[in-house]
Amino acid sequence: MENDALEQLRYPIGYYKIPNPILAQNLQEWISILEHLPARLEAMVKTLSNEQLGTPYRPGGWTVRQVIHHISDSHHHSYIRFKWALTEDNPTIKPYLEKEWANLFDAKTAPIQMSLDHLKAVHAKLVYLLKGLSKEDLQKKFTHPEGNEETTLAENIGRYAWHGSHHFAHIENLIKRESW
Repeated sequence: MENDALEQLRYPIGYYKIPNPILAQNLQEWISILEHLPARLEAMVKTLSNEQLGTPYRPGGWTVRQVIHHISDSHHHSYIRFKWALTEDNPTIKPYLEKEWANLFDAKTAPIQMSLDHLKAVHAKLVYLLKGLSKEDLQKKFTHPEGNEETTLAENIGRYAWHGSHHFAHIENLIKRESW
């Protein structure tokens, strides 16, 4: 497979780009994406067979099952990062080894409904929290230790709206390619 085609499979909606400035309209759109992601994802994957769930979304990529479990794990981490930034002064977050997590027994074999239900609960709590943030709250930061990158909560809302949409597109594109 050519590099351009593989890159399109890896990043079907492109890379996350932080708008400058981040407008109230951006935040409303991102929060809406986060609010509706669990239901949209569940509707898309609920009829997939075990064989389909075991299909990688691209050559060398995770299976649909692994992607679903990854979204749940990742957005759980994000929720905690929001809480840390709101209660601590620019905390350094603990990253996690997402590729290794995706290769754990549960990510490879567990029923997807567990992660779909978890994502629904995490997003309900996250969206409720995000809708109540003040302008000052949105400027609070956390630091990722890899590269000492500071991220504002406003930027992180966009990052996770992108992240959910990014993985949603992986699965959606596979379903279209395979005519499922």
